[in-house]
Amino acid sequence: MEGVFCPKPSGAFYCMAELPVDDADKFCQWLLESFEFNNQTVMLAPASGFYSVPELGKHQVRIAYVLNQESLKNAMTCLEEALKVYPGRTI
Repeated sequence: MEGVFCPKPSGAFYCMAELPVDDADKFCQWLLESFEFNNQTVMLAPASGFYSVPELGKHQVRIAYVLNQESLKNAMTCLEEALKVYPGRTI
């Protein structure tokens, strides 16, 4: 996805992804309250709560990945579409 950076996880069931958004907390809330694609949305955890200094996670989200590859593909498509229309995108 354009503007997204996500290092390959090594052994975890989640990854931290840097998104081209002004504020990941606001983006996660917007996803749940105001966005849908094909009658679906994606629930992400803002990364600010995973750092001792919340500013470090201001543009990051935590994504848990599931074993069902089709569900994961759908979630990533939904996230990609959300990033295209999010009012606070930075690219």
